[in-house]
Amino acid sequence: MLAWGRCMLMRLQVLAADGSKQTITLDVQSEHEAVRKAVSLGVQVVSLEQAVTAATESGSKARFPLLLFSQELLSLLEAGLNLAEAMVTLTNKERRPAARTVLTGVLTRLQHGENFSDVLGRYPEHFPEVYVATIRAAERTGNLADVLARYIAYQLQFDAIRKKLIASAIYPAMLMVVGGFITLFLLGYVVPRFSAVYDTAGRNVSFFSGLLLGLGKYIHAHWMVALTVLIVTIVGAVAVIAHPVSRQKLIDLLLSLPILAAKTAEFRLARFYRASSLLLQAGIPLPKALGMVSGLLTEGQQRRLALAKQQVEEGRSLSDVLVAHQLAGPIDESLIKVGERAGRLAEMLERCARFYDEDFGRWIDWASRLLEPIMMMLIGLIIGGVVVLLYIPILDLAGSLQ
Repeated sequence: MLAWGRCMLMRLQVLAADGSKQTITLDVQSEHEAVRKAVSLGVQVVSLEQAVTAATESGSKARFPLLLFSQELLSLLEAGLNLAEAMVTLTNKERRPAARTVLTGVLTRLQHGENFSDVLGRYPEHFPEVYVATIRAAERTGNLADVLARYIAYQLQFDAIRKKLIASAIYPAMLMVVGGFITLFLLGYVVPRFSAVYDTAGRNVSFFSGLLLGLGKYIHAHWMVALTVLIVTIVGAVAVIAHPVSRQKLIDLLLSLPILAAKTAEFRLARFYRASSLLLQAGIPLPKALGMVSGLLTEGQQRRLALAKQQVEEGRSLSDVLVAHQLAGPIDESLIKVGERAGRLAEMLERCARFYDEDFGRWIDWASRLLEPIMMMLIGLIIGGVVVLLYIPILDLAGSLQ
């Protein structure tokens, strides 16, 4: 997923209601959230520590393909296989070691008689809390296929937005790379040759032309240093993007910009509405659903949502508390009120998410169309500036000859 918040695995030693000591692992954003989730499960926390798993150590390559797994499981269930037969089929066909290990563990516990949702809950690093909750609700109603279809639609919508963002960033990135190489070629190859001509002519050049010629001479004379700096810069940029922690810090820095911060908040609200709708359709009570999807919001939004959840439990309407805590706009308020009156709250929350997604998609199209000519103009100004500074002395010489 496109992660807008950092999550970590916390391993907790807890005391169950019967007095037995157990170990549970939760995928959370802070120790406080881990304790809160454990208390909501009806257990007492004895100790907690950050868990390190094989998936965490190996990075994104070991990430379990949850969407593909859900799509294949749905296809097998719709074909008439029961859950155990479908899991055997998926385990036998899997060739990726990390994914096969997870599927083997799930299948083994299923064959020992555990519920599917309880088994998935043992792997929080691969199966999110929202996913496990919807599966658990489906086990009570017997509509596992419908729940899987809704989750797949939920995830596909998010993936579509992520792919649109990536596609919009490719062209500007290519412009920067091509423009950078052209500029380096001019500075390292063309400028030194012009400099030799001007030195032979023995004429003075303007201040800025002199700076440009001096830079070109330096790059030409110390091309190994320039090449090393270029390689280190490229490798450093790739390393920052490849490393999860540094990449997340870079994303957080970009998203803190004023324009992007507002759009990020809308994107988080869209995911919040869609996940809440998914849980409500699965039969999860509204207060519990609000608590389960709080991790999709920022820390400030999570604090406001906690107050909103408390007021919903006290009997206030969802539309009123969301507006009061700045978690809904005018359109959201109207749609949610209609859903509350008509008993179609899940559907209206999905409509709210769709409204934000469509607005976000239009903003991406607008931003990409605006960014591309701006990037081309900047690159043109840089290259054009180099060429103009090179030819100013020639124009001065021509003027003096006339």
